Amino acid sequence: METTVTDHNRTDSERDVDLAKVKSEILSKYPTKVARKRAKQILVSPSGKGSAIPEIGANVRTVPGILTQRGCCYAGCKGVILGPTRDVVNIVHGPVGCSFYAWLTRRNQTRPASKDAPNYMTYCFTTDMQDENIVFGGEKKLKQAIQEAYDIFHPHTISVFSTCPVGLIGDDIHSVCREMKETLGINIFGFSCEGYKGVSQSAGHHIANNGIFKNVVGLDDTIRGGEFRINLLGEYNIGGDAFEIERILDDCGISLISTFSGNSTMEQFANSHTADLNVVMCHRSITYMAEMMEKKYGMPWIKINFIGARATAQSLRKIAQYFEDDSLTARVEEVIARELPPVTEAMEESRPLCEGKLAMLFVGGSRAHHYQELFNELGMKTMAAGYEFGHRDDYEGRQVLPSIKVDADSRNIEELSVEQDPDKYRMRKTEEELSATGQTYREYDGLIPDMKPNTFVIDDISQYETEKIIEAVKPDVFCAGIKEKYIIQKSGVPMKQLHSYDYGGPYAGFKGAVNFYREITRMTNSKVWSYVKAPWEKDPELTATYAAG
Repeated sequence: METTVTDHNRTDSERDVDLAKVKSEILSKYPTKVARKRAKQILVSPSGKGSAIPEIGANVRTVPGILTQRGCCYAGCKGVILGPTRDVVNIVHGPVGCSFYAWLTRRNQTRPASKDAPNYMTYCFTTDMQDENIVFGGEKKLKQAIQEAYDIFHPHTISVFSTCPVGLIGDDIHSVCREMKETLGINIFGFSCEGYKGVSQSAGHHIANNGIFKNVVGLDDTIRGGEFRINLLGEYNIGGDAFEIERILDDCGISLISTFSGNSTMEQFANSHTADLNVVMCHRSITYMAEMMEKKYGMPWIKINFIGARATAQSLRKIAQYFEDDSLTARVEEVIARELPPVTEAMEESRPLCEGKLAMLFVGGSRAHHYQELFNELGMKTMAAGYEFGHRDDYEGRQVLPSIKVDADSRNIEELSVEQDPDKYRMRKTEEELSATGQTYREYDGLIPDMKPNTFVIDDISQYETEKIIEAVKPDVFCAGIKEKYIIQKSGVPMKQLHSYDYGGPYAGFKGAVNFYREITRMTNSKVWSYVKAPWEKDPELTATYAAG
C-alpha cells in the first residue's frame, strides 16, 4: 500500500544523523580498553541483504560499572523457560528476593483445561534461605520445602532452581532431588542455574532446555492430535500471544502438541517427541531443544515468526509446505484470506499517522528482529536494534556457528551428548524429501541482513548509550524492558515494553497485529511526550537572595 509520509514533527533533513560520529562520541567517554571492546559491539550502517555481514561482538561479559539491560542465568532458566508452565511446582532454593523477582504472573498467562486442572503459576515457592542456612547449609531446608509442597499441592512434577548463594556454599540440590523423587514417587529434578553463570540469561535458557530434555521429553508416547502435528518452540505467551497463535493453528487444522513454554504443561513436554515438525520462534532461547529433539527423535525444525501479519501468513504457508497436503494448504489459505481484511483496514487507518516515524528496538530473544515486521507494515523505520543476550548467530546468521570459539563462560554450561533413541527415533523426512519441499530447514539468517542502511546494531546496550542515542536519533518510540522504561519516558520518548507488554497485547498473529497498530499509533501521536521536560531544563539558572546576618 502506497501512502505519503505524514510525519509532521520533523523534516527528513532533521532526521539525517551521522551515526558513525555518534558512535565515536559515545566511545570517547570510555576508558581505552572498554572503548575497544564496545566498538566491536556497536555496528553502524549495515548495508542490508546481499552485502558482507560484519562480525559483531556478542555473548561477552558486560563491563563492570556499565548499567546493562541484561538479566542473570537464574532469570533465564526459571523466569523465562519454566515460568510459563502451569503444572509444575517451581521451588527457588535461595533468598526470597530471587523467587519474588521471577514471580511474573502478569507476563506468564495460562489457560488450564478445567477448573480442577493444576495451575501453580499464581504461587511463589521458595526456601527463603536465611543467614544460618548460608553458614550451615540449606539442603535440609530444601527437603522440607519439597515435602511441604507435595503435602499441600500433590503435584506430579517439582523442579528446584539454585541461586547464587546456593552455588557459593555448595548445596547439592541434585542429590536432594533424587532422594525426594524416590521418597515421593514423582518427577523431581533440579537446575544448577546460579545467577553468576554465563554472561547473561542466555545461559539459563540453555540449562533449562537441557534439564527439560533430560527429565521430561519422551516420557509419554501417546499419539495425540490430528494429522498435522507440530511443536511451537520459543513462544512464552507474553500478553496472551500464545492464545492467538493457538487460535490460528486450530482454525488451520494444525495440531499443537506442545509449546515451549507459553501456556504449557509438563505433560505436553513429555509428549512433544511425537510431533512431526518443530517450528522455532525465538532463535536464541530454544534452538538447543530443536537440535536435540531432531538428533534423538528424528524431528526437523524450521524458523518461523508469528509477529506481523505478513510474517504470520508466511509462517502458516511454510508449515503447510512441509506437510505437502493440498487440503491443509487450501485451509491455510482460507484462514489467511479471512483474517487479513480486518488487518488491512486497521493498517490503512494507522499507516498515514505512523509512516516515516522512527523506532528503536532493544529486546531479548528474536523480538528486536521480529517486531520490525510490524513497524515495516506501519511504514516506520527501525533506526537501532539489538539484543540483551544475543550470540553472533542471532545477529549474523547460523552460517557463522563453525567460526565461534567456545570460551570459558560457555564451558560452564553442560553440553549433552545426544544419540538416536533406538525405540523412539523416527525420521520424518529424508534430506531429499526436505529439499523437495522447496524451503530451508535448520536455518536463520539473523538480524543484521534485514537492517536498513544508516542504522545501529548494538549488543548489550548500556543506559549511557541509550540516552546518547535517543538524544541523537530522537526516535518516535523506543521498545525495551522494564529496567529502561522510566529513563526513556523521562527523555520525552514513548516507551513500549516488549518483555511483558505492560497491560497490552496480544501482539502476535493477525489480531495481535491490529492491537499493535493501534497501540503504536496512539503512543507516537500523543502530544503528552512533548511536555516532558525536567525543571532544570526549563529554568536551568537558579537565583537566590541572601539576608544580612
